Amino acid sequence: MFAVFRDLIRYNLEFTIGLILVGFVVIFAALSFFSPVDPTLIYMTVPDQPPSPQYWFGTNSRGQDLFWQLSAAFKNSLIFGITVAVLSRIISIAVGLLSGYAGGWVDRVLMFINDIFVAVPIFPILVLFYFVLRNNLDSFTLALIMACFGWPFDARLIRSVALGLKHREFTRHAVFAGMSTRKVLLEEHLPYVMPIVFATFMNNMLWSIGLEVTMAVLGFTNLNNPTIGTVLYWANSHSAMMVGVWWWILIPVVLIVITFIGLFLLAMSMNEYIDPRSRLRRMGA
Repeated sequence: MFAVFRDLIRYNLEFTIGLILVGFVVIFAALSFFSPVDPTLIYMTVPDQPPSPQYWFGTNSRGQDLFWQLSAAFKNSLIFGITVAVLSRIISIAVGLLSGYAGGWVDRVLMFINDIFVAVPIFPILVLFYFVLRNNLDSFTLALIMACFGWPFDARLIRSVALGLKHREFTRHAVFAGMSTRKVLLEEHLPYVMPIVFATFMNNMLWSIGLEVTMAVLGFTNLNNPTIGTVLYWANSHSAMMVGVWWWILIPVVLIVITFIGLFLLAMSMNEYIDPRSRLRRMGA
């Protein structure tokens, strides 16, 4: 894994830029652990103050220091995206590897379920869960729900790799040596799909954070929990642009763009690394 990281840093400029951008956002989010104020409290400072040496990002109409508010928001949104990506990767790996290796009726049943989840409209389902759960729909519950819908496309991709691995010599040797199906999948096949897992991990984070922002801006999440989406929701509710509090909109949007560009570049560079021809072309071979 270190060799992969070294090659990406050395030969892929997009990966390096993406790593710097995401690293900047992660450091900014980590500062929330040192926040002198509780980001959920309101009217803790003078409202509607523009950016200044005292308030680097200004303050909003709810009397919150935007620097610490956004730091906590990005921390929560990144944790949310990572939670969704990890849980959905676990499901996609389990379904994809088992389906490709087992074949037969197991493959048909799993792919039938997979196709059902592909066809289900996600956003209306999430809105329905909001109206059913209301105040009980916290970030972790929403992450669990989204993880249940974020795996099918990647599971089919992993299955396609597993179908090829099934007929490789090392798989036959492992079976003849008496290895169980679980050991074959985890010890022999899983390392071959990890680059795909990491690439789709970034894509899934983009998808989940973007969908959470959409839900929050429309008011379909816990609005008292600071996230990227809830910051924009409150800015829109207070007509920030109309009353001249432009920094309440501009600064979060700029940070969101930096985050999304960084994650996109990481995902794109990982996708390119998976393709041997693209990788060799980067290395000058």
